[in-house]
Amino acid sequence: MDLGAVAEAVDLVARALALTAAILAGVVALTHWAVRRRHLTPLNPLARWVRRLSDPALRPVEKSVVRRGGNPQDASYWLFGIAVVGGLLLLLVTRWATGFVSSLLLLGSASPIVWLRVLIQWAFSLVMAAIVVRVIASWVGISRYSGWMRPVFWLTDWIIEPLRRRLPPWGMIDMSPFVAYVVLFLARALILGGLQ
Repeated sequence: MDLGAVAEAVDLVARALALTAAILAGVVALTHWAVRRRHLTPLNPLARWVRRLSDPALRPVEKSVVRRGGNPQDASYWLFGIAVVGGLLLLLVTRWATGFVSSLLLLGSASPIVWLRVLIQWAFSLVMAAIVVRVIASWVGISRYSGWMRPVFWLTDWIIEPLRRRLPPWGMIDMSPFVAYVVLFLARALILGGLQ
């Protein structure tokens, strides 16, 4: 079996898992919505069956929502959102992994200049992805001191902090991550263009 067929099979399985999780979570959210709007009674066999099957996945979400001060009845909507975002992340990770493995296998017979170009590309892509993660984490209020965010800030502070000190203030908007991303994008293009 060739590598393209394996990558296609992995992608197909990831799509099926993501779609199945989204559909099941959507059924749970729709059933809970119908019960809340009184289109179904809580004692309806369908509502009871969905609740019984979804309880193992819904209870931890309800506890988390309550801990954050939310309404536990919104847990089914959160479950749907988690399923959709988780499915998209699953697709992203599987496509990245199959592409990475394909690249490694193709690099086995490549020249040193190709290896250098690929390593530079990977290094720039890693820092640029860390900038995106840093920005999204700041939007949702994740601390820079949380365990998994420390490497992200370690990868990006060297370029963002000097830019932040030199850029004029834009009110509440911090433009330094955007400028850093553009600078890295242009630097990558110049360096890779010079290696051809």
